Amino acid sequence: MASRSLGGLSGSRCGGGGGGKKSLSARNAAVERRNLITVCRFSVKTLIDRSCFETIDDSSPEFNNFAAILEQILSHRLKEISQSCRWLAHLQIPLQGQVTWFGYESPRSFWDYIRVACRKVSQNCICSIENMENVSSSRAKGRAWIRVALMEKHLSEYISTALRDFKTTRRFYDDGAIVLGEEANMLAGMLLGLNAIDFSFCLKGEGLDGNFPAVIDYTPYLKFTQSSDSISSDEEELRTLGSSGSESSTPENVGPPFIMDENSWFNKCKRVKQKYQLTLEQKGYLEELLRLRENQLSESVSQNKILLQRIEDSDLAHKLEKEQLEYIIVELQDQLTVLKNNDLRSRQELTAHLTNQWPSPGALDVNAVALDTLLYRKHNKQ
Repeated sequence: MASRSLGGLSGSRCGGGGGGKKSLSARNAAVERRNLITVCRFSVKTLIDRSCFETIDDSSPEFNNFAAILEQILSHRLKEISQSCRWLAHLQIPLQGQVTWFGYESPRSFWDYIRVACRKVSQNCICSIENMENVSSSRAKGRAWIRVALMEKHLSEYISTALRDFKTTRRFYDDGAIVLGEEANMLAGMLLGLNAIDFSFCLKGEGLDGNFPAVIDYTPYLKFTQSSDSISSDEEELRTLGSSGSESSTPENVGPPFIMDENSWFNKCKRVKQKYQLTLEQKGYLEELLRLRENQLSESVSQNKILLQRIEDSDLAHKLEKEQLEYIIVELQDQLTVLKNNDLRSRQELTAHLTNQWPSPGALDVNAVALDTLLYRKHNKQ
């Protein structure tokens, strides 16, 4: 395989050195993206296997490796700071990590992309991460976000929402980034299996230190056998190199056909069986997740019915209470009218009684004149 690769490279040199370099760099970039996604898939599988025996926390090497791999994926071909900020840094001007008319004032990390692209996630933890007192650097906030998203079981949702915002993704990443390629479609899917794990993290530990870059330990994954996808890609590459090579190649340059012996077929069947078992596990997980969602939906529907019944009962009670109050108001108004009529009648009767009991003022004056006349006559006689 190595000799044929060299032959293919020599053929490309005949056609032009510039084109060969570009194709080689493109191939290396594709291999890098594929390796990161493959290692991420392995790390997710080891996390799921480990969670069956112990709780996953900051001390778990499987989690630390997964966090480093995810950080590498989200930082792959992330755009650097602007040239104006490089000039400010050269003049030793302190940068505060804010956006001004000079440009971006601090080295970017994937957190700068996440906090913009994941704002649309319902009940997101972006503001909580921003307000953390013990986390200052952008890289440390990104690491804190990974832990919080895993504990909330929303990491896959965050990644899916961010990848759907293609305009923001293009603004933060250069061409050839994993989040801009076809590999991004597999990333959110493989992270979905982590929702079945209960994580427990301390957001004040050394794992959030943003002064040191994330380092991936590849040794735990060396025991994995080569996947069927990579086998098929190698076979396709062998056929391509053997059949094309260069325009001047002849049928004599074509190598022998790729023949698989019995052991290779056995290994391939074993890999297919492992892939089938993994698919069954994922199917079981998705069925369990669907069952939980259906239970939650049924509970929500029942609670909604209960709330609607309570609202109807409250409306009916309010209507009855309103009718009773209106009846009481009408009754009180009738009683007030009766009382007013009785009071007026009583006053009239009292006035008539007083008038009949005492003489009129005219009669009093006549009696007074008669009395004076009588007294005067009596006095003259004497």
